[in-house]
Amino acid sequence: MTKPTFLNADEIRTLTGRVQKARQIESLRKMGILFFVNALGNPVVPRASIEGNHGVTTGGEKPNPAWEPNVACIQKRPPRGRYEE
Repeated sequence: MTKPTFLNADEIRTLTGRVQKARQIESLRKMGILFFVNALGNPVVPRASIEGNHGVTTGGEKPNPAWEPNVACIQKRPPRGRYEE
């Protein structure tokens, strides 16, 4: 049987140690855990945000390189404004 996509209310209570919605949200923010707030004001935590590795390496893997723009494909344009003739 597969696990639900989101943590249930008891799991969020256990994770945060808080009962009140506002305190749970505050705790999740401090922990840096991805969550959403639904229309009722309750935090909704995707199970993958707790169970996945999210880019954390174990030492044997190389982390993804930082993004760099491809400046070779940018065309040079003349500066805007008046041109000398």
